[in-house]
Amino acid sequence: MGIFARLATLIKSNINDLISRSEDPEKMLNQIVLDMNNQLIEAKRQVAISIADEKRLAKQAEQEVASAAEWMRRAELAVRANDDHLAKEALARKKEHDQLAEQFKSQWQKQKQAVDQLKLALRMLNNKIEEAKRKKGLLIARKKRAEAQKAISETMSGLRNASAFEVFDRMAGKIEQMEAEAEATAELNEEATGDVLAHRFNELEATAGAEEDLLALKRKMGVLPPEPERAPVRVEPAAVTTPIPDAAEQDELARALAELEAEQQQELRVKRQ
Repeated sequence: MGIFARLATLIKSNINDLISRSEDPEKMLNQIVLDMNNQLIEAKRQVAISIADEKRLAKQAEQEVASAAEWMRRAELAVRANDDHLAKEALARKKEHDQLAEQFKSQWQKQKQAVDQLKLALRMLNNKIEEAKRKKGLLIARKKRAEAQKAISETMSGLRNASAFEVFDRMAGKIEQMEAEAEATAELNEEATGDVLAHRFNELEATAGAEEDLLALKRKMGVLPPEPERAPVRVEPAAVTTPIPDAAEQDELARALAELEAEQQQELRVKRQ
C-alpha cells in the first residue's frame, strides 16, 4: 500500500505547485489529469511487479512440494532395498523440502492478499481519475461560461458610459442634418429648373391613384356599392381605302401584267402542240 500513499502525496504536491503558480485553470486541470495518468501508469507497473512476485512464490512452493514428494519416493526405494541409513537421509531431505514448501506457501498467501488489496486500490484510483476527467470537462465549461459572462459585463459597463451614447446621438443628428440639406438642395434645383409644376402634378397623380385603390378596396369589402357597369361602346370598322398608285407604280404594274399575259400565251401554245 506504500506505493499508493507515495502516489497520493506526489499528486497532491503537483496540484499545490500548480495552484501556487496561479496558472490558467484550464491548463492546470489538463496538467493535473496528465500527471494522474502518468502516475496511474506507474502504479499499474508496481502492481504488475507484485503480481509477478506472487506467481513466483506460488511456483516455488509447488517446486518444494514436488521435491518433497521425490525424496519420499527415494526413501521408499531405500527401504525396499533394506538400506535404512539411506532411507533416513532421504526422509531428512524430504522434511527440509516440506518446511520450505510451508514457508513459500505462507509467503505466497501474504503476497496474494497484498496483491488483492493493490488491485482494489488500483481500481479505486482509476475510478477517481476517471471522475476527475469528467469533472475537468465540467469545470472547464464553467470557466468558459464565467469568462463569457465577464466579457459581456465589461461590454455592458462600457455601453453605460454616457459619452458613448452622446457620440451616438450626435452622429444621428448629423445624419439627419445631412438628409435635410440634401432635400433642400433638391427643392432648390427643381425651382431653378422649372420642375416644380411637374413635381406637383406627380404628387397629384400619386394621390389620385391612392384614392382609386381605396375605393376599389371598399367596394370589394362591401362598404361601398359596386361600380355601375358601363354600356359597351360599339366601334365601327374603318373603311378600307385602296391607295392610288403614282405614275411610276402604274408603269411597273403594266409591265408585270404584260409579262404575266405573255407567259400564259406561251403555256397555251405548248399545250396545243
